[in-house]
Amino acid sequence: MEIKKVSIIGLGALGILFGNHLAKRMPKEDVRFIADSDRIDKYKKEHVYCNGELCDFQYVTPEELCDPADLLIFTVKYEGLHDAIRAVKNHVGKDTIILSALNGITSEAIIGKVYGLDNILYSVAQGMDAVKVGNKLTYDHMGMLCIGDQKPGMISEKGKSVAAFFDKIDFPYEVDTNMNKRLWGKFMLNVGVNQTIAVYKSKYGEIQREGEARETMIAAMREVITLSEYEGINLTEVDLNYWLSVLATLSPEGKPSMAQDLEALRYSEVPLFAGTVLEMSEKHRVPTPVNKKLYDTIKSVESTY
Repeated sequence: MEIKKVSIIGLGALGILFGNHLAKRMPKEDVRFIADSDRIDKYKKEHVYCNGELCDFQYVTPEELCDPADLLIFTVKYEGLHDAIRAVKNHVGKDTIILSALNGITSEAIIGKVYGLDNILYSVAQGMDAVKVGNKLTYDHMGMLCIGDQKPGMISEKGKSVAAFFDKIDFPYEVDTNMNKRLWGKFMLNVGVNQTIAVYKSKYGEIQREGEARETMIAAMREVITLSEYEGINLTEVDLNYWLSVLATLSPEGKPSMAQDLEALRYSEVPLFAGTVLEMSEKHRVPTPVNKKLYDTIKSVESTY
């Protein structure tokens, strides 16, 4: 199936990053951003910018009737996922391929309960160092989307269609035939990087060099490695080193979304990261003291809002 129409829900850092790339390489009417009318009014009034360029996006409300998307991309925050699932209803047809670029390891299953796992192609966004302040996004490295099927060792027609589309629009990607491990690897990275930078009130540079913050980050990641063994994923030090190499490519002046959320006095995705770790810690009766400390520290900050 050739992908011609793309719908995106979520105009955060990834939504702007992906949308800006697509909008430059596709007819405007074929790239649709789904948002409620209040958000659309705000976007049109204040505009959206990517690396200093004005983004000329097409917006549609959830109620508008339209042809189903060939490719639907979720780029919302986790707390907005359930609302987003309802909002995309008119964009999902029997052949629509769905990608979730959300953090964590659960969004595909949640979306799949409504639209079917057969429609979903697993994906992991990695290597981006985008920073969004207000309506302006800046980045040095676009990173890539890693895509693949839930079942290991295969490349489905969905995967081939998305790969062909990404080739056509020059979108950086990689096909992985073990996406469960990739999802867990990115989860491990987020658990370490996002939470450590938020707690230390720093930037990527702080955890790219030796020191207390980097040691804390790696210790939090190793707790995920331990839990992965109980969950049958079996991450190793090789995976840890791979994700540290990804981290090394990011701009030292960049920072992840969790740090940006706390700076803006917004509630963070800590339930998705340390919260998930602590749930598995209790399930398997495995101590995870570093993540417990990170969780308590971030929750303490949020309690002052």
